[in-house]
Amino acid sequence: MKKHSARVAPLSACNSPVLTLTKVEGEERPRDPPGPAEAPAPAGAEAGGRAGRRCWRCSRARLRKTFWGVAVVLCVCSSWAGATQLAKLTFGKFDAPFTLTWFATNWNFLFFPLYYAGHVCKSAEKQSVKQRYRECCRFFGDNGLTLKVFVTKAAPFGVLWTLTNYLYLHAIKTINTTDASVLFCCNKAFVFLLSWIVLRDRFMGVRIVAAILAIAGIVMMTYADGFRSHSVIGIALVVGSASMSALYKVLFKLLLGSAKFGEAALFLSVLGVFNVLFITCIPVILYFTKVEYWSSFDAIPWGNLCGFSVLLLTFNIVLNFGIAVTYPTLMSLGIVLSVPVNAVVDHYTSKIVFNEVRVIAIIIIGLGFLLLLLPEEWDVWLIKLLTRLKVRKKEEAAEGGADLGLGPQSKSRRARPSFAR
Repeated sequence: MKKHSARVAPLSACNSPVLTLTKVEGEERPRDPPGPAEAPAPAGAEAGGRAGRRCWRCSRARLRKTFWGVAVVLCVCSSWAGATQLAKLTFGKFDAPFTLTWFATNWNFLFFPLYYAGHVCKSAEKQSVKQRYRECCRFFGDNGLTLKVFVTKAAPFGVLWTLTNYLYLHAIKTINTTDASVLFCCNKAFVFLLSWIVLRDRFMGVRIVAAILAIAGIVMMTYADGFRSHSVIGIALVVGSASMSALYKVLFKLLLGSAKFGEAALFLSVLGVFNVLFITCIPVILYFTKVEYWSSFDAIPWGNLCGFSVLLLTFNIVLNFGIAVTYPTLMSLGIVLSVPVNAVVDHYTSKIVFNEVRVIAIIIIGLGFLLLLLPEEWDVWLIKLLTRLKVRKKEEAAEGGADLGLGPQSKSRRARPSFAR
């Protein structure tokens, strides 16, 4: 396994400050000797120079990682908002949310081939597809990806994946994309609650407050349209989609733990295979029972279907593998930033009414989402920051008092050298 992790490391640590510091320590010193009047630098000064170069290289690495973070945020935001808007547009010509879900999920098969292409481009030691596949299969156990493992571990997640996307797409038919996107942000609060109950994660008061804000936002969003039947159904569908997404993430941690990039790519490709083998019968049944019926295959907007699938695939790729180039918190910001994008589009394309209740609900849910992004040690960092500020103020006050105590004598002493010149 050590060999496997070493091969994956270049994808996840290409901008790591540790690698940058190693390069700085190995840099050559200037070959020219010091000038006649220049004394050799003491050991302390050389160590200070090394520390300064290390800080400079470290800051450059962080700046590069932040730059990539901005790019990832824009990609997540645009792909998620674009997929939502394109799905809404597709339902005007092709009213089949489950068929659209099935069609888009089939594209998950491309995860592992795309990962292997990245492995060939980035890794120093090339491996064949078979070797790479066998190493990634160890994620499922010592026996690899057997039929029993496929049914017991992959199938439940395939069902949850399908339910998450189907409920979200079905909700878009009844409510606007702004409400759907902001309500789906509540899945992070549901993840925390389930992790606290099932995984026994650390209790954090600020996250409990965030969960309360999310629930309050859901209630206010339901009240925004006056508890009309279609709005209540649509909101319930989005909340169900967010719940399925949270259950998917918590069960993954409980049953499978954490996965490396290759293992995650293989797992998502396996979900695509499960969708083809076991879910294909459902769209066929819905077609012949005329629940999701279309007149002919020529009437299907294939451009919209393929565009939605590509955007959803891009969103999942960036969300799962963007951690290789930036911070996870920045990636999560892309989801909440898609809300104002959808709001602007809805303002010009639909009859959405941004009354006070809806705006307050959006702000409350967004605030709860941002609170959930705080790290576990945020209170310790805040205390340290406040302590440093207090110490700095005391030092500045002490220096000001010392300067006043010296009076004009200190000024005259400081003025003598310039006066003598």
